[in-house]
Amino acid sequence: MTNRVSPAAVKAMLKDGGELALLDVREEGTHSAAHPLYAAALPLSRLELLAEAMLPRKSVRIVLIDDDDGLAERAASKLAGYGYSDVSILDGGVPGWRDAGYVLFSGVHVPSKAFGEYVEHHYGTPHISADDLKSRMDAGENLIVLDSRPLDEYRVMNIPTGIDVPGAELAYRVHDVTPSDDALVVVNCAGRTRSIIGAQSLINAGVPNKVVALKDGTMGWHLAGYTLEHGQSRLAPEVSADGLTQARAAAAHVQDRFGIQVIDRDTLAQWQGEADSRSLHLLDVRTVEEYEAGHLPGSQHAPGGQLVQETETWVPTLGARIVLVDDTGVRATLTASWLVQMGWDVAVLENGLDGAALATGPQPSPAADIAAAARAEMSPADLKAALDAGSAVVVDLALSRTYKAGHIPGAWFAIRARLPQSLPKLPAAQKLVFTSPDGVIARLAAPEASELTDREVMVLAGGTDAWVAAGLPLANGFENMADARDDVWLKPYDHEGPVEQHMRDYLTWEIDLINEIERDGDHRFRLFPA
Repeated sequence: MTNRVSPAAVKAMLKDGGELALLDVREEGTHSAAHPLYAAALPLSRLELLAEAMLPRKSVRIVLIDDDDGLAERAASKLAGYGYSDVSILDGGVPGWRDAGYVLFSGVHVPSKAFGEYVEHHYGTPHISADDLKSRMDAGENLIVLDSRPLDEYRVMNIPTGIDVPGAELAYRVHDVTPSDDALVVVNCAGRTRSIIGAQSLINAGVPNKVVALKDGTMGWHLAGYTLEHGQSRLAPEVSADGLTQARAAAAHVQDRFGIQVIDRDTLAQWQGEADSRSLHLLDVRTVEEYEAGHLPGSQHAPGGQLVQETETWVPTLGARIVLVDDTGVRATLTASWLVQMGWDVAVLENGLDGAALATGPQPSPAADIAAAARAEMSPADLKAALDAGSAVVVDLALSRTYKAGHIPGAWFAIRARLPQSLPKLPAAQKLVFTSPDGVIARLAAPEASELTDREVMVLAGGTDAWVAAGLPLANGFENMADARDDVWLKPYDHEGPVEQHMRDYLTWEIDLINEIERDGDHRFRLFPA
C-alpha cells in the first residue's frame, strides 16, 4: 500500500518550501469540478504519455489525488514502475479535502486564471467594454485589436479586424503591427485572463500607445450582441530590425523592474547536473514553427502566453526551477516577468540559441516506444471486414471531443482508466478492437483489457488515423457511449445548445477567483512596484 497523507499534512507541505507535485489522476472533466488550488491534472488514462515531461526528477515529492476510489493507488503503482520514489496519496481524496474544511476550486488552470484577476485588481489594468469598442470602430477611430490567443483558438472566433498575436509575442511584435503611437491598442482573448495579462504586458513594456483589455473578451463581445468572425488567419508581420530594437529595450526595462535572473550556459549545465536533487524545466517560449526549426536539445516547447495561462501543464511541481529560452531574450524575459510574479523560481538563458548545436522537429515523445511494443494488430481493411461480418466491436479511447468529431462507424467511446466499468456495456462480439487517434493509448489499454475479459483483444494498427488514411468513412456525434463525457473540460462555447449562460457563468467564475484564492490562502503571487 502506498503511503497516505492527511489533508492537513498536504496543507503543511504547501507552506514548507520544499518541492511538491500535487497531481490529480482523475479525468480532466472530473478534475474541473473540484480540486485543490495547486492540483495539476495528470489523468491516469494518459499518465505514461505525460509523466516524464511533467516530472523530470524521479525523487520529487508527489501527492496523488482521486475521489478516494482507487485511481490513485493504480497511478502510484505505475509511477513506482517508472522509478518515482516519493509518492503518497491524499487520504480521503477530494472528499477528504472538503471534509477537512479546505477550499476546492472548479475549472482548469485555476492558479493562472486567478493570477489574471489578481493582476487586474492590484495593478488596475484598464479595460474597454464591447459597447465602447464597437462605437469607436463604427466612428473610424485609430485603433487596433490584438488577439492574444493561439492561432487555433483565434480561428474559432475573433473580434472583427482582430490580428492574432499570442501572449508572449505581443511585446515582441507590437511595434511592427501597430499603425502609430497614438492608436488605441485593444487586447482580447476568449474571456478575461489573457486579455488582462496581454494588456498589462504591453503597459509594463512601456509601449507609447494607450493599451486596454477588452472586458470579457470575445465572450463579452458575443454577449453584447455583436458579430464575431470565424476562420480568420490575420497574423502579425515578422519583426523588423527597428521593431526588434524597441522590443529589446522594452525587455531590458521589464528585466530590471522584476529582477529577472539571467544565466549563462555554464550555470545551466550546473543546474542540469543537479537535476537529481532539484526539478529543472528548460522551456522554449517561441512559436512551434521556430521551435521545430531548431531548439536546444532537451528543451520543451511551451509558448510563452500559454505557459502563463496554464503553467501547471508544463510545470506541476511547486518549487521547481524554470529556465526560459528564445532567440532574442524578449519573449523569454516577458514570460519570466509573469512567472516571477506568480511565485516561480525562473531564469532566462542568456543568448539562448547562439552558437548552440540545435535539434530539429517536434519534441521527443514516449509514444514511439509504446507504439513499437508488440500487440496483436488488425489492419484497417481487416477491421472493416470484421465489422461488416459482425465479429468485432471497436472501442475508441480518443478524447470525447475527438470521438464526437469523427470515429469509426459503430465504435464505442470509453475511457481507459475506467475499462472495468465500460467493458460489460459493450455488445457481444468475438473480438474487441481498440483504437485511438494514433493508436498509442489503444496499445497501452489492450493488455489491461485482456485481464478484464475473455474476449480476444486486438489493436487497430496505426489507430483511427490509419483508418482515415485508408479512405474509410467516419461517423460523428455520440452514438455509442460506454462511459460519461467527463474526460475533458468544455469551454463555454463548446457546450451544445445555447451557450450564452455558460459564458456568463464562466465570466462570473473568473471574476470571483480573486475572492476564492484569498479564502484558500495558499497562493504565492507577488506584487512589484511600478
